[in-house]
Amino acid sequence: MDLSNLQPAKGSVHREKKRLGRGEGSGKGGTCTRGHKGHKSRSGYKNKRGFEGGQMPLQRRIPKFGFKNFNRVEYKIVNIKTIEKLANEFNLTSIDPQILYEYGLIPKNCKVKILGVGKLSKPLEVKAHAFSGTAKKAILEVEGKAIKI
Repeated sequence: MDLSNLQPAKGSVHREKKRLGRGEGSGKGGTCTRGHKGHKSRSGYKNKRGFEGGQMPLQRRIPKFGFKNFNRVEYKIVNIKTIEKLANEFNLTSIDPQILYEYGLIPKNCKVKILGVGKLSKPLEVKAHAFSGTAKKAILEVEGKAIKI
């Protein structure tokens, strides 16, 4: 280290704030860098989101369509083949949302729907919030139980 590369610690030197309206000699007097007249030159100006200077804003010009069904029930889906794989790997006879959560297949406290992709090889007791027709049929074919929670 020598005198040629001395510099202040990072973050210790701040840029000074522009001192507006301190006379013409400062270069920032008179209009104070705001230009002449108009809404943006006035005190208290605040730019509203989506405001286009009085022109009809884009979000009001574009037509609206569709709706959001607030009664919709959101399910996390699990296929029969996933249940089969889980049951074989960990020697399970019963499957429920808590077990699916423990093995990382679904997030906590969500509704589960079982879909019928795949086949079962052994009877299982499957508990879920909903079943598709093919899933229920596949579970009952191997004499398992499809219990709706």
